[in-house]
Amino acid sequence: MTDGPPLIVTRPEPGNAATVERAMGMGFDARAMPLFAARALDWDAPPPEDFDALLLTSAAAVRLAGPGLVRMASLPAYAVGAATARAAEAAGLTVATVGSTDAGQLLDAMTSENIRDILWLCGRDRSEFDLRGAAITALPCYAVDPVPPPAEWMGLIAEPAVLLAHSARAARRISDLVGAARDHLSLVAISPAVAAAAGSGWHDIAIAGQPDDVAILAQARALWHKGAK
Repeated sequence: MTDGPPLIVTRPEPGNAATVERAMGMGFDARAMPLFAARALDWDAPPPEDFDALLLTSAAAVRLAGPGLVRMASLPAYAVGAATARAAEAAGLTVATVGSTDAGQLLDAMTSENIRDILWLCGRDRSEFDLRGAAITALPCYAVDPVPPPAEWMGLIAEPAVLLAHSARAARRISDLVGAARDHLSLVAISPAVAAAAGSGWHDIAIAGQPDDVAILAQARALWHKGAK
């Protein structure tokens, strides 16, 4: 596939390098073009006995939570996506359930188990969703800030290419940066909500079957083969 259009990976590090490496192993001409940088925030761990469970919607929350995460280790963790679950287990948390789609689907499973008081370790900028009647305390432990596009960005989007959007914020920023060039660009979103945030007018748009890196790259490969026909 290296003779096809480049695959532009926009997520922050360290995830960007991991996605690029995986994509190159699949034969993509993958380019690291991070549009954001993640950093830890100061936070105080609340008493774990005040909660029934942890909600984790991003592996970044686990990686950047710092020493306060240890105080939460007695709580069962509910993670969106396999990558988040792996990060949680590596940090010493007990993962009770892995959600395969989004936070709403995972909350349905949690409330069905009568889990009501939930601590959500999250980013400073986060998406809103239906709380399903649960009492959720959002505790930001990291921030993801925009950074200027790398120097090669303008040259890459001037020609056909496939871009990956791993979050709604990324999708909106990609959309703003490419402007009218989207008519010759394709985008692969990690979820339906991310695809919606990207807007319309793309040459092609596709959605990963699961909210993880393996699925988004599989969908990118399917999109590449579709365009090659």
